[in-house]
Amino acid sequence: MASAAVSGLVLAAGLSQRLGSPKALVELGGATLLTWACRHLIKAGCSPVVVVINEHLRPQPNTLPPNVITVVNPEPEKGRTGSLQVGLQRLRSLNVHVGRAVMAPVDRPGWRPSLVRSLLDNGGSACPVGQHGRGHPVVLDEDAIEAVLAANADAPLRDLVAFHPVSVVAPWLNLNIDTPQQLEELRTNEHALLAYYAQGEGI
Repeated sequence: MASAAVSGLVLAAGLSQRLGSPKALVELGGATLLTWACRHLIKAGCSPVVVVINEHLRPQPNTLPPNVITVVNPEPEKGRTGSLQVGLQRLRSLNVHVGRAVMAPVDRPGWRPSLVRSLLDNGGSACPVGQHGRGHPVVLDEDAIEAVLAANADAPLRDLVAFHPVSVVAPWLNLNIDTPQQLEELRTNEHALLAYYAQGEGI
């Protein structure tokens, strides 16, 4: 199960060029995708939770759960690995021993806390696999964290970490909010996704 030894990282530094507005601030059921991701990680037992943002994104402090830490990635154009490095380095600056970390991209909202706990129960680095393939969030163990920190910021994460696949029943696992068409899909399915969040802890 999750414990205080597991940290959470929300990656929200992308410039959202294809969407045309910040993905992190897209609202779902009265809360932003960024808020939902932080809530889910906290409920899964992750502590601390660090949010990696870009210099243009300034979420209102009162919209995030208490004690969530934000840090700016000055070079978000280098991609997800660079943002992950920024978040991990921020954790280390807090003298946090990061034995395992859960990484959640803010534009992949189709998960809930019980999915994270299933990944953590499996041990090591892990990713969820649903009906349509792999998804997010993912768990990185200590070896994976060291590999990420030692890599180039633009290196694809899949080339750095061998994630153990964990089978899950998660109908929204591959939901991605990257384009206006995908945002419309979210709007169309908003009530169903919120119901999935509220369905308890079964997976």
